[in-house]
Amino acid sequence: MSSELLASLWKATIETLYMTSVAAVLVFLMGLPLGVLLAIADRGGLWERPLLHRVLGTLVNVGRSVPFIILMVAIVPLTRLLVGTTIGTTAAIVPLVVAAIPFMGRVVEQSLREVDAGLVEAAVAMGSTHRQVILRVLIPEALPSLIRGTALMIISLLGYSAMAGAVGGGGLGDLAVKYGYMRFRTDVMLGCLVVLLVLVQFVQWIGDGLAARFDRTTSRPARSLD
Repeated sequence: MSSELLASLWKATIETLYMTSVAAVLVFLMGLPLGVLLAIADRGGLWERPLLHRVLGTLVNVGRSVPFIILMVAIVPLTRLLVGTTIGTTAAIVPLVVAAIPFMGRVVEQSLREVDAGLVEAAVAMGSTHRQVILRVLIPEALPSLIRGTALMIISLLGYSAMAGAVGGGGLGDLAVKYGYMRFRTDVMLGCLVVLLVLVQFVQWIGDGLAARFDRTTSRPARSLD
C-alpha cells in the first residue's frame, strides 16, 4: 500500500471517529431519557403511563425496523434542513443519530428493568422523589449494564458509519468502496476492514473494563440458588 493510500486510510479513520463520536454523544443524551421514560412509564413502573409507554414503544420498534440505508434516504430533507447538505461526514451524523436512538432507548430500558425492585420500593418508602429514585437508585444500580449497552451502541454506529460512507458519507466505508471495490484494490479493502475490527475491539475492551469497574455485585455476597 502506497504512502498516499496510507494517508487516505488515516484520513478516513479520523472521519469515521468523528462521525461515530459525535453521533454517540448525541444518541446517549437523547436515548438515555427515552429509555428511562420507557422503563418508568410501563405497568408496574415508577410512573405508570401505559398509553404513553405503548406509543413510545411503537415508535421505537418502528425506528429499529427500518434498514439504515433506507432511513438515510427517507430523512434526506431533515438532514438538509439541519446541516445544509446530504453529502459528507457531518451530514452522515444525522441519520446515524436517528437510527441509533431507538436502539439506545431499548438498551437503557432493559438495563433499568434489571434493577432489583426491592431497592426502588425501599427508596420510595423512605420518601424519595421520582427524580431521586432515577438518579440515585436506578441509574447507579444499572450502570454496568448501561456501560455495556453504550459500548454496543458505539459498535453499531461504527457499522452504520461504514454503510453511510458507501453512499457519500466519507470515512472508511467511502474509502473501501471508491479505492477498494471500484478499483479492485484488495489491500485497501483489507486495510479498512482491519481498522474497523481494531476500533470495535477497542470499544468493547473499554466497555467491558468500565462495566467491571462499576459492577457493584462483585462486592456483594452471592445469593443462594436453593
